[in-house]
Formats: sequence, C-alpha cells, structure tokens
Amino acid sequence: MLLALTMAAGFAVPARAEQPSVGFQRLALPATDRYRALEVAVWYPAEAVGEPTLVGDNRVFAGVAARVDAPPQAGRHRLVVLSHGYGGNWTNQQWLAADLVAQGYLVAAPNHPGSTSRDMAPPGATMLWKRPGDVSRVIDWLNGSPLWSALVVSGHAAVIGHSLGGWTAVALAGARFDPSRHEAACAAHPLMAACGPEIGGLDEEGTARRPWVATPMADERIEAFVTLDLGLAQGFDPASLGGIDKPFLVIGAGPGDRKMPVELESRHLADLLPAGRTRYVEIRDASHFSFLNICKTEAVPLLEAATPGDGMICRDRDGRNREAIHHQVSDLIVGFLRSALPPQ
Repeated sequence: MLLALTMAAGFAVPARAEQPSVGFQRLALPATDRYRALEVAVWYPAEAVGEPTLVGDNRVFAGVAARVDAPPQAGRHRLVVLSHGYGGNWTNQQWLAADLVAQGYLVAAPNHPGSTSRDMAPPGATMLWKRPGDVSRVIDWLNGSPLWSALVVSGHAAVIGHSLGGWTAVALAGARFDPSRHEAACAAHPLMAACGPEIGGLDEEGTARRPWVATPMADERIEAFVTLDLGLAQGFDPASLGGIDKPFLVIGAGPGDRKMPVELESRHLADLLPAGRTRYVEIRDASHFSFLNICKTEAVPLLEAATPGDGMICRDRDGRNREAIHHQVSDLIVGFLRSALPPQ
C-alpha cells in the first residue's frame, strides 16, 4: 500500500487540457421487483451541438458547463458511477464527472432515495443496504437501454463514492458490514458522524439488522473502486476486506476532524484492504467537504443564515483553495482509472 501525504506547500497543479464537449441528461429509472425507482444524471462525450449551460448551479454551488441532451459522440466508453454522501445528491461530484468525460469515460450518478437532499424521511433514510443496489440498477439500465448500451463497454464499470458513497463502493466490492462492529466503534468513538441516529439503519430493537446480513451487495461488473473520505468503515468485517481482489484508490481528508476521523475511516480501510491492490492518499489540506462542488463567494453567509454551522460545507483547511484540491483529486483518479479501467 502506498501512503502519500500531500501537504499544501510544494504541490504543483498540472496544466489542464481543454475539455471536449460534455453532454448531460437526466434519467428516471422505474422501480422493479428488485430495485427502487431512481433519478439519475449522466454526463457523456457529446457532439458540439447547442450552447453549453450551467448544470446544477445554485446560490451556494457553482454549476458545471454541459450541453443538455446533446447527441452523444459515437463510440463506446467505460462507465463510472458516482455515489453521493448522506444528504447529498447527484450534483455533488459533477466537477469530477466533467473531468472524467474529458478522459473518455461515461459517468452516471443516482440520487439515493432516503439519504439524498430533499428525501431524508424514514423508512428510506435507514435502509442504507439499498444503496449498493442503486448503483447496480444504474449499471443494468445503461447496459440494457437501446440508446446507452451502444455507448458503454458492456460489463465493465468503476464506482467512486464520497462519504457514505464510499461505504457504498466498499460494499459493492464484496465487503460485509457487521452492525455489531459498527455499534462497538460508536461506543468507543461516539462523536463520529457515522454514529448519528439517522445513520446505519439500526433501530433500538435491532429489527433492521437482518437485511445487512441477508442482502448480497457485491457487483462483479465493477472492476475498480475509489473512496473519497468515506464513513462507516469501522463496521466492515476485516476478513471480508482482506479478501477483496479488486484495485482500490482510497483518498482521505486531513487529520483532526472528530466527526470524520481519518485514522478510523479512510486510513483504517486502507490498512485492511490487500496492500498490493490498494493505494492510499491523505490530503492534509482537504476537509470532508472539499470533495463537493466549488462554493460561490456568498455561500457561507447564506448557509449560516439558514442553519448556523452549515457554512462548514464550504470551508476547506488552511492551504490551497478547493479548485486546486479538485485538480489533485481528479489527477489521482484519472491516473488510477487509466491503469485499472482504461478508457475505450
């Protein structure tokens, strides 16, 4: 396992090549006997038709330029699925989606019902074991749709997850989540965000425990995995992590965050994954929220006025700005995927 501790000083951001046209579409996937209905965003290499517009732009976060519903470029592309964190949504890592499209990938991001913004109500909020199935459903759809199946390389995908999305990625790799391990970690470290009452799907009577054990979550079509400052890592069975034979890139934020302690989350995960298949990078000047979109200048006052404390979403650690951190993360992921899942 390679441990890279990247400091704010001395890091040169590489020059960025001009990006080709990025296409964008929203999909509505119906429920099936096995999977729930999903809202999905897709970014793809597109023909330069129509004017680019800002996708996902709002008062807090800057949008990303894309050509909505533009015709896709001919050819097949490797599929990358993004999984957002708890309370997030498909817009959170679209900065990364655009960079991956520039490298020839097709990128999809579902909203996870129950743990996405504007949809946090029970019982969906505690059914976290359904999240890996959402990713599998996206892969099924894009490989089976008459339109999208002509654009993806069948049966080959990667998954990238931030925070709880990182947990989702690890579960898709075949790791087993053990609620008793999670509870023990929370007893020892109660300040962890993973220990909040809304996380984990564990009610007082334990009636929600059985699905964690009974529900198969691994998807063999996924050939490469990236986690971005993941949570709930303490609940994974170590033996199941040690048996994963797929390549992993584990990226953690800097130390010192009591709610997302990197030594108990990302670093802990990397230590238990097979050393020869895992690269670990800790970005010391990144916070947990540095992996979200670029914040606008007025974002912090707006967030604080609405909910005191929420301004942390737009704060990074002392050092580089969020755009520079994004460039580093994007370069790490592109380099990893070029080896583990080369673009077609």
